[in-house]
Amino acid sequence: MKILIISGARPQFIKLAPIIKQILKEDDMKLIHLHTGQHFDENMSKIFFSELNIPPPDINLNINRGSHAELVGKMLIDIEKVLSKEKPDAVFVAGDTNSTIAGGIAAIKLLIPVIHLESGLRSFDYRMPEEINRRLTDHLSTLLITTSSTATRTLLSEGIKKDWIFQTGDTMVDVVLNNLERAKNESKILQTLNLTNQAYFLLTLHRQENVDDKERLEPILKTLIDLNHKIVYPIHPRTRNRIKEFKLDYLLKNENIILTEPLGYLDFIQLQENASIILTDSGGIQKEALTLKVPCLTLRDNTEWVETLEQGTNILVGADREKIFDAVSVFTDKQKVDKIDWTNPYGDGKSSERIVKEVLKRFKEGKMVVPTHFMVK
Repeated sequence: MKILIISGARPQFIKLAPIIKQILKEDDMKLIHLHTGQHFDENMSKIFFSELNIPPPDINLNINRGSHAELVGKMLIDIEKVLSKEKPDAVFVAGDTNSTIAGGIAAIKLLIPVIHLESGLRSFDYRMPEEINRRLTDHLSTLLITTSSTATRTLLSEGIKKDWIFQTGDTMVDVVLNNLERAKNESKILQTLNLTNQAYFLLTLHRQENVDDKERLEPILKTLIDLNHKIVYPIHPRTRNRIKEFKLDYLLKNENIILTEPLGYLDFIQLQENASIILTDSGGIQKEALTLKVPCLTLRDNTEWVETLEQGTNILVGADREKIFDAVSVFTDKQKVDKIDWTNPYGDGKSSERIVKEVLKRFKEGKMVVPTHFMVK
């Protein structure tokens, strides 16, 4: 079976790393890894391949500049050329980026089955480009891999057939558990930044709805400064550009803000594990925080990872100053933190094994085909 995996962004490299490793172990599978180039910075992509012990991509399209439409359009054109040449038995996409939807559309147009990792997630907010990407990809996929029963129920409610869905758990849990000891032994980030365990908060902030809107970005940054607590902030290039454009640079010069460039996976896991609170607008980090048993504040108005809210490991605060302060108050209360249910709803660290075996099984049974309702008669 020839599988073509499409990646493009930093979180996808993490999600797909254990899948790639597992495929490479299978004698009956051949892997082609196509990187769209969506994340092209050394610390946003290349370092992840070496740290996660996976080979560099076979193909890099180097598509990383332009509007959403320009990016998806360029990717569609180039991915189609690769698919027409390689003729894979299935295309594997992950998550909800422009690379995901471009890969899904290019494949289905050529009647190549699409496997979608992280199917069924919904924020129910069309202001998020990710919501559009994930919904469309789900409804053109042949095999929809879900991380939880919530995601499975969502797909069933949208009319997806039960036998197209495979619930496994989350491959990001696999990666965290497999690399936690390596991060402790190999990362020197705590020493480099002169940090001690649980003496700092960790911040990530990059989503379009937060950083492209000055009226939202400015109050978030001001509130974080007013927390009067040491905050480590590996700043995303997108956010840095917007802060400069909006003339908000002064907010990053506060003595409590420790700025770094984007970090490699091992350094970032080490920072997460040792933070007292994580503040983020990332989806993946909400799950990693739960896996590492670190309280999380999500700087968004909604989240697709509803299990984290239900268990109390995560609190939605949006850009609301009062909510941020209240949530920090909750998570700095040891008695309240001790009562949190840290049971991981996203699996046991073996999801990637189950996924690859299921894909190969379906292929051998002749079930890895484009559903007939997509076929042109």
